[in-house]
Amino acid sequence: MNDDINVLALVKGRERYIFLYEDSQRAEALRTLGRFASNPELSFTWYDAAVLSQKVRNSSSESVPEMKASLPRRMNLPQPSDD
Repeated sequence: MNDDINVLALVKGRERYIFLYEDSQRAEALRTLGRFASNPELSFTWYDAAVLSQKVRNSSSESVPEMKASLPRRMNLPQPSDD
């Protein structure tokens, strides 16, 4: 099991919403987003919850190596061995 901590952050004006959770706590993190969205005292909306929920679903640490492999390289500089 991986001990990495996932971080989600949302800045809305002067408010900051920061969520920390482990992969094993993804379901609880999703429930927390729903609770925040349903709280009328917060500026956290259902749209915010939907966007962050998608990030939770797509951010499993098991998928990180696959994501890294599919990312384009920033620069394709010639290597000394390319001469």
